[in-house]
Amino acid sequence: MKIILCITGSIAATEDLKLIHELQRHNFDVECFMTDAACDIITPLSMEFASKHPVTTKLTGYVEHVINAKADLIVVAPATANTVSKFANKIADNAVTTLLLTANGYRTPILFVPSMHISMYHAIEDKINEIKDKYSEVTFLEPVNSENKAKFPDKRDIVLEVERRVSQQKLEGLNVVVATGATFEAIDDMRGITNRSSGKMGIELAKEAYRQGANVTVVCGRIDTYVPSVFERIDVESTDEMMEVIKSTIYEADIYISAAAISDFKIDKKDGKLSSDNDISVKFTKLPKVLKEIKEINPNIYVVGFKAEAAKTQEELIAKAKDRMEKYNTDLMIANDILTEGAGPGSDDNEVYIIDENDVVSKVELSSKRHVSEEIIDKIYDSI
Repeated sequence: MKIILCITGSIAATEDLKLIHELQRHNFDVECFMTDAACDIITPLSMEFASKHPVTTKLTGYVEHVINAKADLIVVAPATANTVSKFANKIADNAVTTLLLTANGYRTPILFVPSMHISMYHAIEDKINEIKDKYSEVTFLEPVNSENKAKFPDKRDIVLEVERRVSQQKLEGLNVVVATGATFEAIDDMRGITNRSSGKMGIELAKEAYRQGANVTVVCGRIDTYVPSVFERIDVESTDEMMEVIKSTIYEADIYISAAAISDFKIDKKDGKLSSDNDISVKFTKLPKVLKEIKEINPNIYVVGFKAEAAKTQEELIAKAKDRMEKYNTDLMIANDILTEGAGPGSDDNEVYIIDENDVVSKVELSSKRHVSEEIIDKIYDSI
């Protein structure tokens, strides 16, 4: 897919070399337009080396603003207050603003990534809201509010937003809640029991749902992976906390994905720190399954459950998954064997069996968790 990256005169333009490489790693072909102010900060030659395409800084008889106006997506990153204001007022006085005006006439999707002092951002918020209200194909990625600046977002967040803007929007407008990560049950104020879940599978599912147009809330236990800032994130520690948050968030949800490694037992916690000089006994009390209560709270929600087992055979794994699916009334069940080489807890890959409500079993061979999440989201899309 072709992306036109418009670079304007913010110091955040220095981040665009990394952004181009990240977009290329996700199979986007990137070409650049630059304003004169951007050229004062980073050279067009640098952008040409990164993108492997000539950079447009001035319009010529080749009418670059016309031939590039129907790209798959135009990304303005960084977008200065000057450029945003010019777009709002239909001003075309350089290569970038002329391209934007032409693209807007074609209703080409445009993504602005503002970066400026926070006071300037507040000053143009009325223009941003005006643009949002007027043009559904124009979107803004919220900057990071830090050190009194509206800072450039993480490049991973920008790429995720780009992928969302060019996707098929299979889950457009749906509210998706994803529980992920491991819960932690305290023994005392220092020690506790948890598990080896990294949260990677859940976050990949959340990312794929977001790419496909969903509004995503992630309920995170202990995780060992990056969580995009575009999600609504709720952090919890114990199983009780996770259950409480899940129950309060699923009322308005359309889809619930239970990818968290939630503890099956609660511990009678002791205050302070237990002495290590003596043997201790810890009492485990079985906890209710939150998955069992989801449909009771929201009968219309689509529920995806996970069953991780150390299974001796494929048949045993699938049988246990089907049993849980029936017991907890889920619409889809994902089964995985934690003993599969290369697919254990914390790994970047997984191998799963997808069991649907018609008892059809589909195997996703060992592959990246991103690919596995794509297969699962496609299955959800086919079912809802």
